[in-house]
Amino acid sequence: MRFRFFLFLLIGVFSLTAQQSIQVRDLERERSALLAGIEETNRLLKENTRTTSNALNRLNLLLQTINSRKKIILLLNREIASMDEEIRVKETQIKTLEKDLESKKQYYAASLRKMYLHKKNQDNLFFILSAQNFTQSFHRIMYLRTYSEWQKKQAEEILEKQNTINQEKNLLVENRNDKLKLLNDRQSEEKQLSIEENNRKAEIKTLEKNKKTLQDELAKKQKQATALNRQIEKIISEEVLKSEKAAKSESVEIRTAEVKGGYAMTQSERTLSSSFAGNKGKLPYPLRGNYKVVGFFGVHQHKELSKIVINNNGIDIETTSGNEARAVFDGIISRIFTLPGYNNSIIIRHGNYLTLYSNIEQVYVKQGDKVNTGQTLGKIYTDKEKGNSTLLHFEIWKEQTKLDPLAWIK
Repeated sequence: MRFRFFLFLLIGVFSLTAQQSIQVRDLERERSALLAGIEETNRLLKENTRTTSNALNRLNLLLQTINSRKKIILLLNREIASMDEEIRVKETQIKTLEKDLESKKQYYAASLRKMYLHKKNQDNLFFILSAQNFTQSFHRIMYLRTYSEWQKKQAEEILEKQNTINQEKNLLVENRNDKLKLLNDRQSEEKQLSIEENNRKAEIKTLEKNKKTLQDELAKKQKQATALNRQIEKIISEEVLKSEKAAKSESVEIRTAEVKGGYAMTQSERTLSSSFAGNKGKLPYPLRGNYKVVGFFGVHQHKELSKIVINNNGIDIETTSGNEARAVFDGIISRIFTLPGYNNSIIIRHGNYLTLYSNIEQVYVKQGDKVNTGQTLGKIYTDKEKGNSTLLHFEIWKEQTKLDPLAWIK
């Protein structure tokens, strides 16, 4: 019964240790991903020199770095707490093993003393020959052999348990060294966070100082965004009318709209639309490489700047110069047009869903082309007057309704 209790206790301790190790590894992976994100953001900040025009995007990048840094510190605290628990469990495990080893040694020593006394009184040969008959002699031979094997096994178990304890002690030393490293990492992250907080304050001070210029720049961008919005709505209306005419024609395949006044789709377009909708939250980003979202969907007050209201029909993604826009899903190039502030814009139709890719310098596709997920559409424009800012504007529409791209992108 005592052995069973010890076995269950040991299994429980090992299981808890394994769970703690898995948790620490998961936290390490999450921390590594955040650090990689910070590196990407810092590369973007270094590439884009500071100007009034791109100061807001730079501040947003810096705020993302600060938020990621704070998350890393929280993760480090959780890792340290998990490491503390792992060390505590390991110490308990070693104590349990040492206690069992001591009991086993005492029991083994007692058995050796008994054997010694037995050998003093009679040797093994005499013990066998003094049997009353052959059967008893055989049983005594088997007893002595079994007892000898038992002694050997006990000695081996003692050595094995001693080795296990030594290994666990070595692991405990490693765990304590890992904890010390985590504490040093946390100290480094806290220092870096302090530097970034000072940079944030400096950026905000600069923006507050040039608030009038910033507000004028935002007003100009809003005027351009309104023009882009009108152009998209115009294109959608034209395509709806075109689809309605095609639906009334008897010479083409049947077309039906999902909603009254909506785009009349063919069967293949309905299938494509359904597939697009089924991939909500799974779509890839419309570019690869290093990038960060610096402009978010909807109307919102900027968190750091008073009286600065942002209105965005999509998202703005800062990336490195030379990067290219990519299709987020299969579809057909519906329209390519040019507007001030957005350079070239490309619209891809996915049934009654549309995706827009704006600020394209060099277009690789043409109207009517079929494109696949991940296919390059064009080179994103790098604005040298705005500190080499390379910004892709991306929108998602369903019929006449604008959708938040971040709800659709993986």
